[in-house]
Amino acid sequence: MRRAGVPLLVGLVVVAAGIVLAVLRVNPYLYFAGCVILQYVVMATAWNILGGYAGYVNFGTPAFFAMGAYTAVFLIQSVRAPLPVLILAGGLVAALLGLGIGYLTLRLRGVFFSIATLALAVVLQTVIMNWEYVGGSRGMSVLRPSGPPFGSYVTFLFTVMVGLAVIAVLVARFIERSWIGRGLAALRDNEEAAECMGVPTLRLKLFATTVSGFLLGVAGAPFPYYVTFVEPNSAFALDYAVNALAMPMIGGTTSWVGPVIGAVLLGTAQQLATVTISSEMNLFIVGVVLVAFVVLAPEGILGLVRRLRGR
Repeated sequence: MRRAGVPLLVGLVVVAAGIVLAVLRVNPYLYFAGCVILQYVVMATAWNILGGYAGYVNFGTPAFFAMGAYTAVFLIQSVRAPLPVLILAGGLVAALLGLGIGYLTLRLRGVFFSIATLALAVVLQTVIMNWEYVGGSRGMSVLRPSGPPFGSYVTFLFTVMVGLAVIAVLVARFIERSWIGRGLAALRDNEEAAECMGVPTLRLKLFATTVSGFLLGVAGAPFPYYVTFVEPNSAFALDYAVNALAMPMIGGTTSWVGPVIGAVLLGTAQQLATVTISSEMNLFIVGVVLVAFVVLAPEGILGLVRRLRGR
Protein backbone atom coordinates (compact mmCIF):
# COMPACT_ATOMS: atom_id res chain seq x y z
CA MET A 1 0.00 0.00 0.00
CA ARG A 2 2.84 2.33 0.95
CA ARG A 3 4.76 1.48 -2.25
CA ALA A 4 1.65 2.18 -4.35
CA GLY A 5 1.21 5.57 -2.72
CA VAL A 6 4.74 6.83 -3.42
CA PRO A 7 4.26 7.39 -7.19
CA LEU A 8 0.99 9.20 -6.50
CA LEU A 9 2.73 11.41 -3.94
CA VAL A 10 5.55 12.16 -6.41
CA GLY A 11 2.94 13.01 -9.04
CA LEU A 12 1.21 15.45 -6.67
CA VAL A 13 4.58 17.08 -5.91
CA VAL A 14 5.24 17.53 -9.65
CA VAL A 15 1.78 19.09 -10.15
CA ALA A 16 2.37 21.40 -7.17
CA ALA A 17 5.77 22.39 -8.63
CA GLY A 18 4.06 23.18 -11.93
CA ILE A 19 1.51 25.43 -10.18
CA VAL A 20 4.29 27.22 -8.26
CA LEU A 21 6.16 27.79 -11.53
CA ALA A 22 2.98 29.21 -13.07
CA VAL A 23 2.49 31.59 -10.15
CA LEU A 24 6.06 32.88 -10.47
CA ARG A 25 5.29 34.23 -13.98
CA VAL A 26 8.72 33.73 -15.51
CA ASN A 27 9.53 34.29 -19.19
CA PRO A 28 6.30 33.51 -21.15
CA TYR A 29 8.23 31.48 -23.72
CA LEU A 30 9.13 28.95 -21.02
CA TYR A 31 5.42 28.16 -20.53
CA PHE A 32 4.95 27.99 -24.30
CA ALA A 33 7.89 25.59 -24.73
CA GLY A 34 6.93 23.69 -21.55
CA CYS A 35 3.46 23.01 -23.00
CA VAL A 36 5.01 21.45 -26.11
CA ILE A 37 7.47 19.29 -24.15
CA LEU A 38 4.75 18.09 -21.75
CA GLN A 39 2.51 17.34 -24.72
CA TYR A 40 5.34 15.19 -26.09
CA VAL A 41 5.59 13.40 -22.73
CA VAL A 42 1.90 12.46 -22.92
CA MET A 43 2.13 11.41 -26.58
CA ALA A 44 5.33 9.38 -26.17
CA THR A 45 3.95 7.65 -23.09
CA ALA A 46 0.67 6.87 -24.88
CA TRP A 47 2.47 5.54 -27.96
CA ASN A 48 4.71 3.35 -25.80
CA ILE A 49 1.76 1.52 -24.20
CA LEU A 50 0.95 0.00 -27.59
CA GLY A 51 4.29 0.27 -29.44
CA GLY A 52 6.71 -0.41 -26.58
CA TYR A 53 4.84 -2.71 -24.19
CA ALA A 54 2.85 -4.68 -26.82
CA GLY A 55 5.23 -4.32 -29.77
CA TYR A 56 2.62 -2.95 -32.19
CA VAL A 57 4.17 0.06 -33.98
CA ASN A 58 1.53 2.74 -34.49
CA PHE A 59 2.12 5.23 -37.33
CA GLY A 60 -1.37 6.68 -36.89
CA THR A 61 -0.54 8.90 -33.92
CA PRO A 62 -1.73 12.06 -35.75
CA ALA A 63 -5.18 10.47 -36.24
CA PHE A 64 -5.73 9.99 -32.50
CA PHE A 65 -4.22 13.36 -31.63
CA ALA A 66 -6.39 15.12 -34.23
CA MET A 67 -9.50 13.30 -32.99
CA GLY A 68 -8.92 14.90 -29.61
CA ALA A 69 -8.30 18.30 -31.20
CA TYR A 70 -11.30 18.22 -33.54
CA THR A 71 -13.63 16.84 -30.85
CA ALA A 72 -12.65 19.93 -28.86
CA VAL A 73 -13.24 22.19 -31.88
CA PHE A 74 -16.69 20.64 -32.40
CA LEU A 75 -17.67 21.14 -28.74
CA ILE A 76 -16.32 24.69 -28.67
CA GLN A 77 -18.22 25.51 -31.85
CA SER A 78 -21.49 23.94 -30.70
CA VAL A 79 -21.77 24.43 -26.90
CA ARG A 80 -18.64 26.34 -25.79
CA ALA A 81 -17.79 23.44 -23.48
CA PRO A 82 -15.20 24.07 -20.72
CA LEU A 83 -11.66 22.69 -21.01
CA PRO A 84 -12.15 19.66 -18.67
CA VAL A 85 -15.10 18.53 -20.81
CA LEU A 86 -13.04 19.01 -23.99
CA ILE A 87 -10.20 16.89 -22.58
CA LEU A 88 -12.51 14.10 -21.38
CA ALA A 89 -14.56 14.07 -24.60
CA GLY A 90 -11.44 14.17 -26.78
CA GLY A 91 -9.97 11.25 -24.87
CA LEU A 92 -13.16 9.18 -25.09
CA VAL A 93 -13.60 9.73 -28.85
CA ALA A 94 -9.95 8.80 -29.47
CA ALA A 95 -10.36 5.77 -27.17
CA LEU A 96 -13.34 4.59 -29.24
CA LEU A 97 -11.25 5.07 -32.36
CA GLY A 98 -8.47 3.02 -30.76
CA LEU A 99 -10.92 0.27 -29.79
CA GLY A 100 -12.30 0.24 -33.33
CA ILE A 101 -8.92 0.13 -35.06
CA GLY A 102 -7.78 -2.54 -32.60
CA TYR A 103 -10.83 -4.66 -33.42
CA LEU A 104 -10.52 -4.18 -37.19
CA THR A 105 -6.81 -5.07 -37.21
CA LEU A 106 -6.97 -8.09 -34.92
CA ARG A 107 -5.23 -10.34 -37.44
CA LEU A 108 -2.68 -7.79 -38.62
CA ARG A 109 0.81 -7.85 -37.20
CA GLY A 110 4.14 -6.16 -37.80
CA VAL A 111 4.39 -3.86 -40.79
CA PHE A 112 0.81 -4.59 -41.88
CA PHE A 113 -0.58 -3.17 -38.61
CA SER A 114 1.65 -0.09 -39.01
CA ILE A 115 0.41 0.49 -42.57
CA ALA A 116 -3.20 0.16 -41.42
CA THR A 117 -2.73 2.85 -38.76
CA LEU A 118 -1.00 5.13 -41.28
CA ALA A 119 -3.94 4.65 -43.65
CA LEU A 120 -6.31 5.54 -40.81
CA ALA A 121 -4.64 8.94 -40.43
CA VAL A 122 -4.95 9.62 -44.16
CA VAL A 123 -8.63 8.66 -44.23
CA LEU A 124 -9.52 10.77 -41.19
CA GLN A 125 -7.61 13.77 -42.52
CA THR A 126 -9.62 13.55 -45.76
CA VAL A 127 -12.86 13.41 -43.79
CA ILE A 128 -11.92 16.44 -41.69
CA MET A 129 -10.83 18.42 -44.78
CA ASN A 130 -14.34 18.01 -46.16
CA TRP A 131 -16.21 18.77 -42.90
CA GLU A 132 -17.04 22.46 -43.12
CA TYR A 133 -18.54 22.68 -39.60
CA VAL A 134 -15.03 22.37 -38.10
CA GLY A 135 -13.41 24.56 -40.74
CA GLY A 136 -12.70 22.03 -43.48
CA SER A 137 -9.42 22.42 -45.35
CA ARG A 138 -9.31 26.18 -44.61
CA GLY A 139 -9.19 25.66 -40.85
CA MET A 140 -10.90 27.57 -38.06
CA SER A 141 -9.95 30.20 -35.50
CA VAL A 142 -10.72 29.46 -31.86
CA LEU A 143 -11.23 32.15 -29.24
CA ARG A 144 -9.78 31.41 -25.83
CA PRO A 145 -12.06 31.93 -22.79
CA SER A 146 -11.53 35.25 -21.04
CA GLY A 147 -10.10 35.62 -17.54
CA PRO A 148 -7.87 32.50 -17.37
CA PRO A 149 -6.11 31.52 -14.12
CA PHE A 150 -2.54 32.83 -13.70
CA GLY A 151 -3.36 35.77 -15.98
CA SER A 152 -2.44 33.97 -19.22
CA TYR A 153 -4.11 31.09 -21.03
CA VAL A 154 -0.76 29.61 -22.15
CA THR A 155 0.39 29.58 -18.51
CA PHE A 156 -2.89 27.94 -17.52
CA LEU A 157 -2.46 25.33 -20.29
CA PHE A 158 1.06 24.68 -18.99
CA THR A 159 -0.34 23.66 -15.58
CA VAL A 160 -3.04 21.56 -17.29
CA MET A 161 -0.39 19.76 -19.35
CA VAL A 162 1.66 19.12 -16.18
CA GLY A 163 -1.38 17.35 -14.70
CA LEU A 164 -2.07 15.39 -17.89
CA ALA A 165 1.59 14.31 -18.17
CA VAL A 166 1.57 13.09 -14.56
CA ILE A 167 -1.66 11.12 -15.14
CA ALA A 168 -0.30 9.57 -18.35
CA VAL A 169 2.96 8.51 -16.69
CA LEU A 170 1.13 7.05 -13.65
CA VAL A 171 -1.18 5.06 -15.95
CA ALA A 172 1.80 3.74 -17.96
CA ARG A 173 3.67 2.81 -14.78
CA PHE A 174 0.64 0.99 -13.36
CA ILE A 175 0.17 -0.96 -16.61
CA GLU A 176 3.85 -1.88 -16.81
CA ARG A 177 3.98 -3.25 -13.25
CA SER A 178 0.65 -5.10 -13.30
CA TRP A 179 -0.35 -8.43 -14.86
CA ILE A 180 -1.45 -6.39 -17.88
CA GLY A 181 2.13 -5.24 -18.47
CA ARG A 182 3.44 -8.79 -18.14
CA GLY A 183 0.81 -9.97 -20.61
CA LEU A 184 1.71 -7.20 -23.07
CA ALA A 185 5.40 -8.11 -22.75
CA ALA A 186 4.54 -11.73 -23.58
CA LEU A 187 2.51 -10.45 -26.55
CA ARG A 188 5.51 -8.43 -27.74
CA ASP A 189 8.04 -11.24 -27.37
CA ASN A 190 6.02 -14.01 -29.04
CA GLU A 191 2.28 -13.68 -29.64
CA GLU A 192 1.75 -17.33 -30.63
CA ALA A 193 3.57 -18.61 -27.56
CA ALA A 194 1.63 -16.19 -25.34
CA GLU A 195 -1.66 -17.49 -26.74
CA CYS A 196 -0.57 -21.06 -26.09
CA MET A 197 0.26 -20.13 -22.49
CA GLY A 198 -3.26 -18.76 -21.96
CA VAL A 199 -2.46 -15.05 -22.19
CA PRO A 200 -5.64 -13.20 -23.38
CA THR A 201 -3.85 -11.58 -26.32
CA LEU A 202 -7.03 -10.30 -27.98
CA ARG A 203 -8.27 -8.45 -24.89
CA LEU A 204 -4.81 -7.10 -24.11
CA LYS A 205 -4.39 -5.75 -27.64
CA LEU A 206 -7.79 -4.05 -27.50
CA PHE A 207 -6.95 -2.67 -24.05
CA ALA A 208 -3.62 -1.26 -25.29
CA THR A 209 -5.11 0.38 -28.40
CA THR A 210 -7.95 1.89 -26.33
CA VAL A 211 -5.79 3.29 -23.52
CA SER A 212 -3.14 4.54 -25.96
CA GLY A 213 -5.84 6.18 -28.08
CA PHE A 214 -7.43 7.80 -25.01
CA LEU A 215 -4.16 9.40 -23.88
CA LEU A 216 -3.33 10.60 -27.41
CA GLY A 217 -6.79 12.18 -27.63
CA VAL A 218 -6.29 13.81 -24.24
CA ALA A 219 -3.01 15.29 -25.53
CA GLY A 220 -4.79 16.73 -28.57
CA ALA A 221 -7.84 18.21 -26.82
CA PRO A 222 -6.10 21.38 -25.48
CA PHE A 223 -4.46 21.93 -28.90
CA PRO A 224 -7.15 24.34 -30.29
CA TYR A 225 -6.79 26.68 -27.30
CA TYR A 226 -3.00 26.42 -27.54
CA VAL A 227 -2.61 27.40 -31.21
CA THR A 228 -5.99 29.29 -31.56
CA PHE A 229 -6.16 28.26 -35.23
CA VAL A 230 -6.74 24.64 -36.17
CA GLU A 231 -6.40 23.27 -39.68
CA PRO A 232 -5.92 19.68 -40.90
CA ASN A 233 -2.26 20.03 -41.91
CA SER A 234 -1.23 21.09 -38.40
CA ALA A 235 -3.49 18.66 -36.48
CA PHE A 236 -2.48 15.68 -38.67
CA ALA A 237 1.19 16.76 -38.96
CA LEU A 238 3.77 14.06 -39.70
CA ASP A 239 5.84 15.47 -36.83
CA TYR A 240 3.51 13.86 -34.28
CA ALA A 241 3.97 10.38 -35.77
CA VAL A 242 7.76 10.76 -35.96
CA ASN A 243 8.17 12.31 -32.51
CA ALA A 244 5.84 9.85 -30.76
CA LEU A 245 7.87 6.97 -32.21
CA ALA A 246 11.33 8.50 -31.83
CA MET A 247 11.05 9.63 -28.20
CA PRO A 248 10.38 6.17 -26.67
CA MET A 249 12.99 4.66 -29.02
CA ILE A 250 15.58 7.14 -27.75
CA GLY A 251 14.66 6.84 -24.08
CA GLY A 252 13.88 3.10 -24.06
CA THR A 253 10.61 1.32 -24.82
CA THR A 254 10.51 -1.31 -22.08
CA SER A 255 9.93 1.08 -19.17
CA TRP A 256 7.63 4.02 -18.42
CA VAL A 257 10.74 6.14 -17.76
CA GLY A 258 12.07 5.79 -21.32
CA PRO A 259 9.40 7.87 -23.12
CA VAL A 260 9.67 10.58 -20.45
CA ILE A 261 13.46 10.81 -20.88
CA GLY A 262 13.19 10.80 -24.67
CA ALA A 263 10.41 13.40 -24.74
CA VAL A 264 12.22 15.79 -22.39
CA LEU A 265 15.57 15.47 -24.20
CA LEU A 266 14.25 15.62 -27.75
CA GLY A 267 11.55 18.19 -26.95
CA THR A 268 14.08 20.48 -25.28
CA ALA A 269 16.54 20.10 -28.20
CA GLN A 270 13.76 20.99 -30.66
CA GLN A 271 12.73 24.06 -28.69
CA LEU A 272 16.35 25.23 -28.46
CA ALA A 273 16.75 24.70 -32.22
CA THR A 274 13.54 26.65 -32.85
CA VAL A 275 14.85 29.63 -30.88
CA THR A 276 18.47 29.59 -32.03
CA ILE A 277 18.33 28.21 -35.59
CA SER A 278 14.92 27.48 -37.16
CA SER A 279 11.79 25.43 -36.47
CA GLU A 280 12.46 23.73 -39.83
CA MET A 281 15.36 21.92 -38.13
CA ASN A 282 13.06 20.00 -35.74
CA LEU A 283 12.45 16.94 -37.91
CA PHE A 284 16.09 16.97 -39.02
CA ILE A 285 17.20 16.78 -35.37
CA VAL A 286 14.74 13.96 -34.66
CA GLY A 287 15.94 12.03 -37.71
CA VAL A 288 19.64 12.37 -36.92
CA VAL A 289 19.22 11.47 -33.23
CA LEU A 290 16.91 8.54 -34.04
CA VAL A 291 19.34 7.07 -36.60
CA ALA A 292 22.23 7.50 -34.15
CA PHE A 293 20.34 5.65 -31.39
CA VAL A 294 19.11 2.88 -33.67
CA VAL A 295 22.72 2.22 -34.75
CA LEU A 296 24.59 2.81 -31.47
CA ALA A 297 22.00 2.11 -28.75
CA PRO A 298 18.98 0.23 -30.15
CA GLU A 299 17.54 -0.27 -26.65
CA GLY A 300 17.62 3.46 -25.95
CA ILE A 301 19.24 5.36 -23.12
CA LEU A 302 17.90 2.93 -20.50
CA GLY A 303 19.39 -0.03 -22.39
CA LEU A 304 22.69 1.81 -22.79
CA VAL A 305 22.84 2.51 -19.04
CA ARG A 306 22.07 -1.13 -18.24
CA ARG A 307 24.80 -2.26 -20.68
CA LEU A 308 27.40 0.05 -19.11
CA ARG A 309 26.45 -1.10 -15.60
CA GLY A 310 26.84 -4.73 -16.64
CA ARG A 311 30.46 -4.30 -17.65
